[in-house]
Amino acid sequence: MPGDAEVVRVGLAGLGAIGEVLLERLGEDGSRHRVTAVCARREDRARKLLDSFGSDAAVVAPEDLGDHADVIVEAVPAALLRQVVKPALERRRDVMVLSCGALLDNWDLVELAEHHGGRIHVPTGALLGLDAVQAAAQGNVTSIRMITRKPPRTLAGTPHVEEHGIDLDSLTKPLLLFKGSPREAIVGFPANLNVAVALSLAGIGPDDTQLEVWADPSVQRNTHHIEVESDSAHLNFSIENIISDLNGRTGRITPLSVLALLKKLDSHLRIGT
Repeated sequence: MPGDAEVVRVGLAGLGAIGEVLLERLGEDGSRHRVTAVCARREDRARKLLDSFGSDAAVVAPEDLGDHADVIVEAVPAALLRQVVKPALERRRDVMVLSCGALLDNWDLVELAEHHGGRIHVPTGALLGLDAVQAAAQGNVTSIRMITRKPPRTLAGTPHVEEHGIDLDSLTKPLLLFKGSPREAIVGFPANLNVAVALSLAGIGPDDTQLEVWADPSVQRNTHHIEVESDSAHLNFSIENIISDLNGRTGRITPLSVLALLKKLDSHLRIGT
């Protein structure tokens, strides 16, 4: 990472609900982090958004972000993960991956990072307790179970819902949509369950972690409840994420988690594992 007096150049892959918040917050006075490059599906919208925040960041192709930034924040559809992450790692950049579910089918990127000297970071995002789960995993973890409940509208259009012809609009009580592993779940919910994959990577893996996904008309927030059994502690915790007004799906805490990790990367005082 750059020295104390240097600006940390940040590249944003995606300017949706996460990227837009980061663009605003990283431009605040006193921040060492500066957005120097972005890539987005619509270049015209990207330039308009940059202008609205007074940013002179370059609009570039995904594969060129690493030429303009020290840290790349990936917040694009899962299908585009490789296009963003691979060239950045080849340039020995730090990459924050929000679409961590897509890493499961692109695990060679981890090996690529090791070979070239780049680093992949998975922010805590809309979850909590990953530090404790990672600590417990240094011992013997016997089970990890996660139950996710979301407002039905946030799950509309997902491959799982479309494939099974589920009418979310008519729900009057909670409906169990999925029960299985995070590896199986991410196929049907590629943009909705990255938190479950992050939990599994922190703990006992994407095949042994137990997951339930509910469409629940009684909740207004994305809710996750996690139970961990281990030889060091019994963990039992929940989080209710306030949903972003920008897209009606992403938790507001997700971009804030990225901000916290950016600051932690080059801080002389690091809190947490």
